[in-house]
Amino acid sequence: MDQTPDSDQRNRDQPSGRAADNRDDKNNSQGRGRRRYRIPARFRRLRREADSSLSTEPTDRTDRTHQYQGAGNYQSTSGATPVADVGVDNRASGGGFRAPPVRAHPDIGSPSGSWTAELQSSLPQVERQPASVGRRRELPHQGDDVGNSPTEVDGTGPVGASSSETGGGSSYQHERLKTSEMTSLGKPLHRLTEKQKKKLYFIDALKERYRVDYDRVQPIPYIKDRLYCVDKVYVEGGFEFMTTDQVTRGSGPWERLGSYTSVISDQRIQSVRRIIEGEPGYGKTTVTLQLAYDWCNRVEGSPMRDVEVLIILRMRQLSGIRSIHRAIEVYLLGSDPRVREADIAAIIRESLSAVVILDGYDEYPDQHSKRETDIQRILKLDLFANTPVILTTRYLPDYLAPVTKRVRLTGFDEIARDEYIRKAVVGEDKIALSNIKAKLKENPVLEDLCQVPLVFVMFAHIAHENQDFQNFKSVTEFFQYMIRCFHEHLKNKSKELNTVRYSIDENDHAALDKLAFLAISQENQQITWSREGMCKQLGQDFYKTYLALGIFVEEDVVSYDSSSKVEVRFYHKLFCEWYAAHHIVYILSQPGQNVSLDELFRHMKPEDLQYVYRFACGLNQNVGGSIIQYLREQQGSYRFRLLCLLEQSGNVEGILDHVRNLCSQTVNIKEGDSRMLQRSTVQLLDIAAGQGILVSSLHLDQCFSKYDVTNACIVLKSGHRLTNPKTVEVLRVSGRIRETVGDSKGIEVTREELLGLFQTCGALKEIWFEGRDFLLPHSVPTEMIPPTLKTRNIMVSYEDRRGMIHQLNWDDGHWQTTTSEPALRIPQEVLDQQWALEELARLSNDGIPVCCLHLDQCFSKFDATNACIVLTSGLRVTNLKTVKVLHVGGFTGIGTIPSDIEVTREELLGLLQTCETLEEIRFVGREYHLPLSVPAEMIPPTLKTRNIKVSYERERKHGVVHQLNWDDGQWQHQITADGSVEVYILPEELDQQWGKEELAVLSTAEVSISELYLDRSLSNITDNTQSIILTSGCTIPVLHTLQELWIRNTDVDLEMFLRILAYTKECTKIAALVFRYCKVPDEVDAKMIPHLLEQRGVKVFWFPRTAEKYLLDFDAGKWKKW
Repeated sequence: MDQTPDSDQRNRDQPSGRAADNRDDKNNSQGRGRRRYRIPARFRRLRREADSSLSTEPTDRTDRTHQYQGAGNYQSTSGATPVADVGVDNRASGGGFRAPPVRAHPDIGSPSGSWTAELQSSLPQVERQPASVGRRRELPHQGDDVGNSPTEVDGTGPVGASSSETGGGSSYQHERLKTSEMTSLGKPLHRLTEKQKKKLYFIDALKERYRVDYDRVQPIPYIKDRLYCVDKVYVEGGFEFMTTDQVTRGSGPWERLGSYTSVISDQRIQSVRRIIEGEPGYGKTTVTLQLAYDWCNRVEGSPMRDVEVLIILRMRQLSGIRSIHRAIEVYLLGSDPRVREADIAAIIRESLSAVVILDGYDEYPDQHSKRETDIQRILKLDLFANTPVILTTRYLPDYLAPVTKRVRLTGFDEIARDEYIRKAVVGEDKIALSNIKAKLKENPVLEDLCQVPLVFVMFAHIAHENQDFQNFKSVTEFFQYMIRCFHEHLKNKSKELNTVRYSIDENDHAALDKLAFLAISQENQQITWSREGMCKQLGQDFYKTYLALGIFVEEDVVSYDSSSKVEVRFYHKLFCEWYAAHHIVYILSQPGQNVSLDELFRHMKPEDLQYVYRFACGLNQNVGGSIIQYLREQQGSYRFRLLCLLEQSGNVEGILDHVRNLCSQTVNIKEGDSRMLQRSTVQLLDIAAGQGILVSSLHLDQCFSKYDVTNACIVLKSGHRLTNPKTVEVLRVSGRIRETVGDSKGIEVTREELLGLFQTCGALKEIWFEGRDFLLPHSVPTEMIPPTLKTRNIMVSYEDRRGMIHQLNWDDGHWQTTTSEPALRIPQEVLDQQWALEELARLSNDGIPVCCLHLDQCFSKFDATNACIVLTSGLRVTNLKTVKVLHVGGFTGIGTIPSDIEVTREELLGLLQTCETLEEIRFVGREYHLPLSVPAEMIPPTLKTRNIKVSYERERKHGVVHQLNWDDGQWQHQITADGSVEVYILPEELDQQWGKEELAVLSTAEVSISELYLDRSLSNITDNTQSIILTSGCTIPVLHTLQELWIRNTDVDLEMFLRILAYTKECTKIAALVFRYCKVPDEVDAKMIPHLLEQRGVKVFWFPRTAEKYLLDFDAGKWKKW
């Protein structure tokens, strides 16, 4: 773990020679800014190296090549500082918005020491920039006293530092950047408008800021000579997105995304609001750094290349800041006076493509503030309504806009872990790679923990450098070992010559424990501290030790009032949780203390601070038992309780009561669970099996992959293996409950796998396979069935793709259908239709009644000539003679229907006569247009005798059901709504006639009509304003129970607009008139607006095809934003 020679090599491997000087001479002759001196030749290459990382020309990933130097270090051949990180937060570099100072660290620099002072002392005197532009504060070296006054450095700053490190940079650097950007505009700088210049300055400053962040990342905090470029070792973890149209807080269905760039480019999640969720250490901040790298370097093939403006703000620094534009000015631009708050707002608003990333919502101090901030307005779409905003967080905000798309990080799989080890740790050393992988396999618990990128990165480096690597049982044990490695490394470094000695006992941190606990136990968690305040609480020696360990990180930040100060935070929030857990253990282990756990954990939500609970349970057995008992009383805490339970180490006898309680309930393993939670559940089953505890029910919910016959275990989709489910009594294996199979080929369970599964589960009494994923064998030959299985008589049930339920008969090995009258559903997909038709034919041939045949949005017409139903796919349903109930389902809700399907009188009567056993037929959906009546003379006497129930419902749960009366062939209307109903009227004539009928029925019965949608169906208003005229000529009289009238997709001129207002006035209970996707007059004479509308409080809205919404101002007669 000692320092490698790479840091020295980093400075020795510099470009040199006559060619380099000639390039500088050429640049000098062209002129860069207003310089009045010539830099001595021996220092030109140093300046060139500082500038080379600021190039804004398009590049691809091969332009920034890094040479592998061994032990995880890469040497940049482009002159930029080589740094990178995989799956971990950019904590060591400050991760914030002021560049960390360049330190003369003893492990970093040229062999002869710092060249900064030598260079500055030898430079000729030049005209200085104002202090407000060029000055910065230099933090003390690691060995300096913390209380020392900061050193003021002149405006140009160290030649090796980026301009953002100098608080705005020299005019030399800015002029070069502006010229580079100006070239793409095809105009000299002096011909640009002031607005164009400000935009260039703004983009330049952003890129300088982000370069500092993505070029200074430390995977292990205490090894400060290991800096990486995020792009060079970035490894793709897993990305998934929720497939629901409307955002939901539930688990929902998730599908895999291709890569981090898919967060920007994938059409399935295109939205102005996206959330990236991830557990602690999963690399949320690292994703933002990689996106920043792509944007700054215009990486070929990256969607960030097409983004004009990228804003990245770390939310932990936004305490008390209400204006987002002011935050951008303060934290991203520093002291640059050329772009101000109003300029920023205009630049973002007028940019062709801008993306805003708000990193770390869970660390946002004002998330529960009662005063509205710009962050809250952004989440509600009141600000940046048309600008894509990406939020990273551990947990979801309290408010989610309906358009929000959810993405989550799933961590590292084995492939990603191998790639990181090769890239950042061992290079092409295959033996070293195998050794690290072997250590993972020797630690099955740790192998699953290493799905978390932060944990794995530290594991990979520590395991590579420590031969005494041990086995771990929990997260707590690994964290203890990791902290011990931090201290051992610092002790070893202190033994070297001319280094600072540290004598703090690694077990003496009670003051830090209390500080951490107080920080996260309050309603608004404290993320940062002032350096002076932390030194006062902990003592200067203690503070300096933990700063040297890397557990503390200093940031030189600009406050909201533009003053500069040094703030301190933990390298990662996990460290804060670690020390806070120690204080919890201290409080709960004191004798005679009567502590209320409700009060202790009042502001500590498990979903936000899960590791505090888990660490506390792992640190102390007795305290862990108290916490688990407390969690048992919390609703919905079963799964989290399980995690805390398995953190406890030592004698398993102490937790058997908890295991019994948990196993008495259904144990769930879900596809959406984290690998860590699945691993914990598997461990629970292992404990239960080892102690002979029966598991009443195990539910594998959409996570079953296969049964491994060779190793006699169940394999989950995550890769976890259930090797010991011998005490499970009921096993329920669920597949996807969905309408389409899509591209899924199903999960085939062979005869051998099925029988092996029965034998492995020794206590099994019942097993269910349900869902559309599974393909079980058609039969099991009796000679394959062991006598023991026949004796046990396990109930084996299987629900196939058609919804049929089968049960295995152990006597002959065949499946028996358990439903006497099965139901069948025919969906839209051709493959599923074929399966369903085959099953329907078999049932029909065997004379088995079908209780219900559901045609789900696939009915096209009835072919009277061939006496069959034609589906939308072209397939035909001919076996209808045993169907009792036929349900023809269609499209419901607002929007454009797929197609209009008119069912004629002849088709309806022919269909009823073909289905010989039919008792009921239901049509549900707006695409179906049934005849308004059936003449009595057309009805065959046999149909009247059978008295088949024929019903028609234009909207499911619409409130009005029409039922055919066989005596006169007319429809009878039945109101089924308990409250208000919605009515949709579309352009088709039959639809308008049915809509008119329904409105008349509802109005007569005085049923409240919550909304009436006229979608492309409004023609005009009668002269007396008492009726609406539809495009078919039908009229709708004044509706006194109408609450909202919606006019959709219809352009309205001034005359019609006033008539609609007049008609609205006559509807006595109306509250709102809405024009959606319509052209309306820009303004109206206020005198022409009925005063009664304003007196009643009626609102008139206009929602055009943009994100803006408008409300009619009755006094001015104009639209105002709403």
